Amino acid sequence: MMHCPYCKSAAHTKSSRYMSEQVKERYHQCTNLDCSCTFKTNESITKVITAPPQPENVPEAPPEPVRERQTLGRYGSAFRQVH
Repeated sequence: MMHCPYCKSAAHTKSSRYMSEQVKERYHQCTNLDCSCTFKTNESITKVITAPPQPENVPEAPPEPVRERQTLGRYGSAFRQVH
């Protein structure tokens, strides 16, 4: 919440828009009906106190070897020839 620069009453945000990834422009209006001042402010990130943990660089598993196609006999692998 911002305070009116003239009467110091609370001012409500009417709208806002991002000017960049780290700067937001806000339009405010004083809640004191005798004043009704309208003004704009800029909100910006000045310092990051605590950043979220970053994921560790986990090496990817090596790709699985490509299996060659196997051709089965007429009766499948269970077929045994007897000589």
